[in-house]
Order: sequence, then C-alpha cells, then structure tokens
Amino acid sequence: MTTVAEPATGPTTDSGGVLAPQYRALTIGMVALITLVAFESLAVATAMPTVAQALDGLSLYALAFGGPLASGVVAMVVSGTWSDLKGPTRPLWHGTAWFLAGLLIAGFAPTMEVLVVGRIIQGFGSGLLTVALYVVVGQLYPARLRPRIFAAFATGWVVPSLVGPAIAGLIVEHASWRIVFLAVPALAIPAALVMRPGLARGDTHEPRPGKLWDKRAMWAIAAAVGVGLLHYGGQQHGLVQLGLLGAGLAGVVAFGPRLLPRGTFTFGRGLPSVIALRGLVAAAGFGAEVFLPLMLTRERGLSPALAGLVLTVSALNWSAASWYRGRPNQPFSHGVFLQAGMLAIVLGIAAATLTLNPHVPVLVGILGWGLTGLGMGTVFPTLSVLVLEYSPRDEQGANSSAAQLSDSLSTATVLAIGGSLFAAMEPHSAVTAYVVAFGLPAVLALLGVVAGRRTAAV
Repeated sequence: MTTVAEPATGPTTDSGGVLAPQYRALTIGMVALITLVAFESLAVATAMPTVAQALDGLSLYALAFGGPLASGVVAMVVSGTWSDLKGPTRPLWHGTAWFLAGLLIAGFAPTMEVLVVGRIIQGFGSGLLTVALYVVVGQLYPARLRPRIFAAFATGWVVPSLVGPAIAGLIVEHASWRIVFLAVPALAIPAALVMRPGLARGDTHEPRPGKLWDKRAMWAIAAAVGVGLLHYGGQQHGLVQLGLLGAGLAGVVAFGPRLLPRGTFTFGRGLPSVIALRGLVAAAGFGAEVFLPLMLTRERGLSPALAGLVLTVSALNWSAASWYRGRPNQPFSHGVFLQAGMLAIVLGIAAATLTLNPHVPVLVGILGWGLTGLGMGTVFPTLSVLVLEYSPRDEQGANSSAAQLSDSLSTATVLAIGGSLFAAMEPHSAVTAYVVAFGLPAVLALLGVVAGRRTAAV
C-alpha cells in the first residue's frame, strides 16, 4: 500500500486572494510568463511552415518541434532536483534566461540549423521555468490559494489557444516570421522583473547537499532521446519510420518510468495515481484533439475556420471549468471532480466519433467537444493542487517535475502511435482510421476514471 508524506502547507497567515498586495506582482508575473510560453508554442506551430520555406529547411522541420520537446524533458528533471536542493528561484531565473536566449537565436537565425539550436535552447528554458513556477506556488502561496493560482495558470494556457494562431498568422502574412520569436522577449523580461520582489521575500529555502546532474538526469536524457525519435519518426515513412518509432518507444518505456514515483503504472494510492492521471488526461485530450479538425474538414466538409471554432468552444469551456475549480467551498471531493472530468472527456471523444456518421449533426460533435473542454479544465488544476498537497516541501520540485514529465512522455507516445496507426489505415478506410485515432484516447480517458478513484491519500 502506498502512503503519502505529510503535505507541505506553505504560508498560512496571509489573507486576501492571489491579487492581494503581498501576492499581486508575483501572480501577474507568473501568469504572464505562463501565457507567453503557451503563446510561443502555438505561434511557432503556425509560423513554422513559412520559416522552413524561408530558410530552405524542410528536412529539419520535424526536428524544430521534436528538439524542444526532448530538451524540455531533461530540463523538467533538472529543475525539479534544483528546486528541491536550492529552492525554485535559481532554476526560474535560469529557465527564463535560456528561454529568452533561445527565442533570440531563433529570431535572428540565418539558417534552419541555427533556428533548431535556438528551439532546443528555448525548450530547455521552458522546462526549467515551468517546473520552478509550480514549486513557487507550493512554497510562497498558502494552500487555500493554490486552486486559484492554478486556475489562473490554466487560463494562461487557454487564452493563447484562442488568439495565438490568428495573431501569428497575421504577423507572418503581413510582417515577418522573425517577429513571432523576437516579440516575446520584449514582454517576458518585464514579466520576470515584476516577480523579483515577491520571490526575494519568499526565498527562505535552506540549501541541501546533493548533485544536480544525478542518475535521474541521465535517465531523463535517455528518455528525451526517445521522445525526439518518436516525434521525428512519426513524420517519416516506411521502414525508417518503423525503426525510429521502435527505438523511440523503447527509450521512453525503458527510462520514463524511472522518472516517476513508484506505483504510477499500477495506480498506487495518492500521489502515484495523481501522476498517472496527469499523463492519461493529457494523452487522451490532446491525442484526440489533433484529429478532430482533420475529421471535420475532410469528412464533414467544414471550413478550417469552422473546424477551429470547435476547438475555441472547448478552450472557453476549459477556462470556465478551471475558474470554477479555483472557487472556494467546492461541493465535492477532489476525487469526485477528477472522475467526473475524465468521464466528460470520454463522452466528448465519443460524441466527436459519432460525427463520422453523416446522419449525425455536426452540432453533436461541437457540443461533445465542449464537454471535453470542461473535463480538461476540471482535471488539470485539481491535479496540480494535489501534487503539492501530497508533497513535503523538499520534494515539491521532484513531484512537480514528475507530473509534467508524465504529461509530456504520455502525450508524445500517444501522438506517435496514434498518428502512425492513422497514417497506415487511412488509405484503406478513413472511418476505421478515425475510429482507432479517437478510440485510443477514449480508452486512456476511461483508465483515467479508474485512476481518479485512487487519488485519495491513505
């Protein structure tokens, strides 16, 4: 039976909300950084086809996305260890510096090779700072405010999904793709400076002895190589694709579990199930989402704008659910909300799958995917709260890192497998291909309902 340590409570004497005077600047700065990281991720995806063409670098297109994913995996582990040993301030500042340096290198890149290097550095910085920000919440905010700050973080991810691609498209079309990279530092630097006073007041972490680049960091490097191979292999063809996917999957399976708490894959009570559920919800939601616009445009004849509107509805519901979970005096336990959220995701995926039938109104898929957004917005902030609730102060970094690693590793694996299966089946039967593409995430979401029952501590 898995037990949990006495949770870290953080500050307990402060009154007011996340925008109270003692938290206001820190909250604004952190949410701004999260928003900029999210915006950059979405904006780059929109701009990259133009970038690859301008720099004559289509052969490195996949690496421009897989590289930062892989470096981010390593950075998450390093940031978790660093935060536990020295406190979250140093990895936060280093992460911000690496993130900005990567953006500047990519923005001024004369060749695609240099741009990829910038993207890898940018991904490393993102991994450092996002884990450190979660530890900051655990150490500088009282437990009663954590649901609200994590709801704000969720909104920081959702809002860019509504406007980021459109803004990036306009910039690329009417100005220069380089602005997509170079504009973010101009906003990120003030956001980081705003946080300094709040971080300085709360930086009371007592340094502990230990190695930053320990065996977990080496396992992370091996798992990161696997993630990179999965991403790159998923965009290849034939035997090359099979070989790369096989090698990548072997790397993730061999080394990924070593970076997660014991009992994660058997849904151990408490923290292990929380970490497992973080991976399941991410893989289920994002694994299905990538195929939804494709299905609506190719099989149901919607325009790209209307297909994108479906994702907008889901994003708005995600934000609304996150806001609600940040409210005080919730009527049910965390476990009930987690199970309900995962069930909503299952129903949303099922509704999307039904719209493959031309006799089923497209509105069914739109409303169903909105239900998935509600589920995602319910589950993600709840899991973030539980990770800190189940973590002693000197393990908040490692456990926050494990949650985000579970997310990244699971999503990369499911996208690679789902994408490969879809590509193999679609030429023979589009309906079968979509059923499999949606079915795998639906099964993961059902497993998430089971995991949600076991997140309560013993």
